[in-house]
Amino acid sequence: MPASEARAEDLAARLSALGLTTRMELHATYVSIEAEVPDVLPAESWREVLEVVADADRFGLLASSLTGRTLWAAVRKEVPATGDVRGPGHQR
Repeated sequence: MPASEARAEDLAARLSALGLTTRMELHATYVSIEAEVPDVLPAESWREVLEVVADADRFGLLASSLTGRTLWAAVRKEVPATGDVRGPGHQR
């Protein structure tokens, strides 16, 4: 399993442990994690949630009176190593 997927699964598991229901989705350049945030979430839980998503590459909160609150986080996929990208004659 790629390291980015493992990081995303770890974030999802940690959010689940805090009582949030999570879902993951693979994209071309990143893995996303989303969780619906209940209407009532104690301040201490918010701190713990923020500690978890701070380990992502990006995160945010979408809030709407129609759909509620959705927490999201994204973990970038690693760029595969291509060897010496400087080309011949530029090696040290």
